Amino acid sequence: MTIRNAILRAAPGAYILNSGINKLGMDEETAAGLQRMAAAGVPIMAEMTPAQFGKFLSYGETAVGAALLLPFVPSRLAGAALATFGAGLMASYFALPDMTLEDGVRPSEAGTAVAKDSWLVAIGAALMLPQSRRERL
Repeated sequence: MTIRNAILRAAPGAYILNSGINKLGMDEETAAGLQRMAAAGVPIMAEMTPAQFGKFLSYGETAVGAALLLPFVPSRLAGAALATFGAGLMASYFALPDMTLEDGVRPSEAGTAVAKDSWLVAIGAALMLPQSRRERL
């Protein structure tokens, strides 16, 4: 793993791992609210019960965060997981009308917290790009 990849992986990995751990055992009301947002961008999420979705989300976030932090997980695989996770968040962002201003792109006040997740997609894409031998440690 290069120093560049370690830097790209550390911050989102720690943040997402913490988020996943904090969601473990969330109540059904919280899970149902998050599920409604997720289902707007990824409709198949509506087919789960709120309890199933809560487990799926908390375990998924924990797994993505851990994959980013564990140095033996290849950067391309960790990047693919991060980009996929971020793309799901962005799908919800673009699907919910109150998240964006009238142009459908720029974030509204309500959408600012989700719009920043575009960085996750960019970091994931950067991790998936091949590196030259000169850049390796």
